Amino acid sequence: MTKKRVTDEQRLLHGGDYNPDQWLAYPEILKEDVVLMQKAHTNTFSIGIFAWAALEPEEGKYDFEWLDEVIERIHSFGGRFILATPSGARPAWMSKAHPEVLRVDASRRKQLHGGRHNHCFSSPYYREKTQEMNTKLAERYGEHPALLMWHISNEFGGECHCDLCQQNFRDYLKDKYENDLDQLNDSWWGPFWSHTISDWEQIESPSPIGESAVHGMNLDWRRFVSHQTIDFYKNEIEPLRDITPEIPITTNFMSDNPEFTPFTGLDYSKFAKEVDVISWDAYPAWHNDKEDTATLASKVGFLNDHFYAMKDQPFLLMESTPSGVNWHDVNKAKRPGMHYLSSMQMLAHGSDSVLYFQWRKSRGSSEKFHGAVVDHDRSPENRVFKEVARLGKAMEDISDKVVGYQRKAKVAIIYDVENEWALNDAQGFGLKTKQYGETLEKHYQAFWDKNIQVDVISKEADLSKYDLVIAPMLYMMSEKTAEKLQDYVKSGGTLVSTYITGLVNESDLTHMGGWLAPLKETFGMAPLETDTYYPSDENSLEYNGKIYAINDYATVIEANAASELAVYQSDFYAGKPAVTVHAYGKGQAYYIGARLEESFLEDFYGELITDLDLKPALDVTHEHGVSVQAREADGLKTVFIMNFTEDLQVIEINEEVTDIQSGETVHGRLVLHPYEVRIVEK
Repeated sequence: MTKKRVTDEQRLLHGGDYNPDQWLAYPEILKEDVVLMQKAHTNTFSIGIFAWAALEPEEGKYDFEWLDEVIERIHSFGGRFILATPSGARPAWMSKAHPEVLRVDASRRKQLHGGRHNHCFSSPYYREKTQEMNTKLAERYGEHPALLMWHISNEFGGECHCDLCQQNFRDYLKDKYENDLDQLNDSWWGPFWSHTISDWEQIESPSPIGESAVHGMNLDWRRFVSHQTIDFYKNEIEPLRDITPEIPITTNFMSDNPEFTPFTGLDYSKFAKEVDVISWDAYPAWHNDKEDTATLASKVGFLNDHFYAMKDQPFLLMESTPSGVNWHDVNKAKRPGMHYLSSMQMLAHGSDSVLYFQWRKSRGSSEKFHGAVVDHDRSPENRVFKEVARLGKAMEDISDKVVGYQRKAKVAIIYDVENEWALNDAQGFGLKTKQYGETLEKHYQAFWDKNIQVDVISKEADLSKYDLVIAPMLYMMSEKTAEKLQDYVKSGGTLVSTYITGLVNESDLTHMGGWLAPLKETFGMAPLETDTYYPSDENSLEYNGKIYAINDYATVIEANAASELAVYQSDFYAGKPAVTVHAYGKGQAYYIGARLEESFLEDFYGELITDLDLKPALDVTHEHGVSVQAREADGLKTVFIMNFTEDLQVIEINEEVTDIQSGETVHGRLVLHPYEVRIVEK
């Protein structure tokens, strides 16, 4: 059966996490919420996320009447609800009566009840209870006209090391290695430090005590954690698929914080295949003292383009904050205008929603000072509330120019979480300077600054639709991936890679004989060794008559058939190639041998943008800090022009467009105030 469009009413979703179960003793609050929801121009609410104790206060005794009332109140003004399954936080009675649901940490200590997300994904009882709960939810609410989608649990993550999980880990390995210990020992390099496994029962998950030196095992454990988490999720959704097959299902993904890089706790590229719609929770630390606002905005864009590319379709911003949070090192409030700007950026990069955590601030416990639409003063005159209402009205006005519109990119950057797991484990290079995610974001920013749209893809993605594919620091590379990149270049694609690429296989074993033959053929060169720098070390390279500083890493290169584009200026490899290009088949492959200052990436990719005739969505001239992003449908483009600086920006629009909100024709000089957004159509 064809699933409903999440935005089947052609409106952008605005609202967020609503926790009426915390306010059941305050009926006046629940009545007030309905009034404020309409004043805030909100229309969609995620409910029930941590409500298990309210839904099943005692084992086997259910109470849905309060939820019935909440849903009818939302429905009464035309609102919609996203119904969550409550498995993210167990009730205390369950932990007491069925302690198997409690996780065991890596030091083999049973965790106590408290917090959230500390349940065992292997627990048969917990799997049975989640299915029981979800069956009741689906039977009761599955046909409600206001039900928009299912929200499964909340921010899956973490791991358990209990006996059940240990056995499931062994079973996972038996399946992967075809019940052959020789295969496993070969992949894990068992003879190292006498780690050869002679019986499956000898295998245990990695423990932080002493930190496992068996990198192949560490890698397989992380793969197993993803596998087991996804398997738990699939078990949870069985009754929802059976009873409400037409209702879409999602679960909210995350980023790694505070770096604001891709999440490394799970393999989202695999998880994405099991959800109908990607949703994620974004909490960038705006106005921090480590980077300018535009740099952080570029990181937000990177993650948005990562989530969009997972299914090549619009996603949902499931959680954000209208102001500050409560868990950053410094919980700074969003400055006036930043909420509007940062929310519009999400829409520009492919979101069909702006949803918040949370609707109303909690009165107690750890989230009582986390940002919300409704503050403790309960006033619609609150500054934050008025900014939310302003955004909600604007979203209503532009919905028909955004919903159903797609993003299109001719440039892709490969991100591989398994590669990050392996690279972080590698006891070599600079232990604190690998910075895989951060490096990808710097390559991305060179395109963001020039308004060239990018997909952030997995190594399994189809490369044929891209003119340019960038694969920095792809340390772990199978022969299959190397051949895929080779075929892409041979067929006419342009490929860029860097230092610390292609050094180990999918089991984290170094390749026999050095670099893989497909890479040598594609790049026309071979890396001989990687030099790692102290912060005080200095070197540079010359490229197109300019000198660029080198940081952290420099690869000594044997050029062979490749052409030299830049050479090192000093050290024992002075005068040797640092950047190369090789024409191969119908395409070309570039290798950047050193980590360089950001101006190099700006200049290098600027040339490629020109050479490959990559075009932005709108011909605009502007300074650093302005971003132009677009969504398009049926030959029309909705273009967001955003000023991520605290300064007045004067830009030139070099073609005629129409301002969607004012209806004015815009061409030529345009003044953008700090944090201002203009939305135009072409």
